[in-house]
Amino acid sequence: MKKNSIRMKILHLDSNHELLINQLNDLGHTNDEDFSSSKEVIEAKMHQYDGFIIRSRFTIDKQFLDKATNLKFIGRVGAGLENIDCAYAQEKGVYLISAPEGNRNAVAEHSLGMLLSLFNKLNKADKEVREGKWLREENRGVELDGKTIGLIGYGNMGKAFAKKLRGFDVKVLCYDIIANLGDENCKQVSLDELQANADVLSIHTPETSLTLNMVNGKFINQFKKPFWLINTARGKSVVTKDLVEALQKGKVLGAGLDVLEYEKKSFENLFSKNEVSEAFKYLINSKQVILSPHVAGWTIESKEKLAQTMVEKIQRKFV
Repeated sequence: MKKNSIRMKILHLDSNHELLINQLNDLGHTNDEDFSSSKEVIEAKMHQYDGFIIRSRFTIDKQFLDKATNLKFIGRVGAGLENIDCAYAQEKGVYLISAPEGNRNAVAEHSLGMLLSLFNKLNKADKEVREGKWLREENRGVELDGKTIGLIGYGNMGKAFAKKLRGFDVKVLCYDIIANLGDENCKQVSLDELQANADVLSIHTPETSLTLNMVNGKFINQFKKPFWLINTARGKSVVTKDLVEALQKGKVLGAGLDVLEYEKKSFENLFSKNEVSEAFKYLINSKQVILSPHVAGWTIESKEKLAQTMVEKIQRKFV
């Protein structure tokens, strides 16, 4: 560790790859772990720490931040910061760190896997063969080549997915509220142009006031063609009952959903309450839908890369 480096006391609130604590120890920082105490218990001792690292265990609000009187940084081992009151943290001079570089490849591969599985009816066919059914015509697939893929959001995840699509004879369009993001893999267009041309829509946006309930009935009906939907971003971007209606009417041809609007903020459990909506019952029984439990960025490799990214960003800032 350099002589002018800051030695910090860091609290880890979720388990991560072991290299995260090991390398921070090597850099001269003191690291404590607390994966089970309540938020109130954590708040009571936060004044002792210069930084803490979290995944999605609980919301970091004003009250929590006010208790952390010596706080220099918050690190979230993941892509988004929606469980943190970012504006208030920045007002207090707290440096915020996320690590989308760590799992962008995993998300891109999962998105592509879901799309190809939908096009080729792999989940449906697998289930039928296991049941002794040999239905070839009913499982005739659709090819990706020749299709137009529309991406909403062209940050780390969107760019990684567009890169994966280079091996296919497809046209890739993106819409983003930030201008001039298009590159050799993707043409940036207006939302109207995307909706006029897309055969596939893939969501790659954070959870914000702009993206909450973004994919609703009106949004879906603005697409000129029936389309396939992939969502590996945030569940609350899609209104499930409107998606179900679109699936029933054939406006949406199929959906690959790694995230659901019913998820708790911690992402560790599915439902906020012990209830199953009619819309979700439809999804779990639909042959047009593939579901996974918020694991698009959850690979063996990404666990290590997320931790390594966090170490490197802390090291760059506090030297």
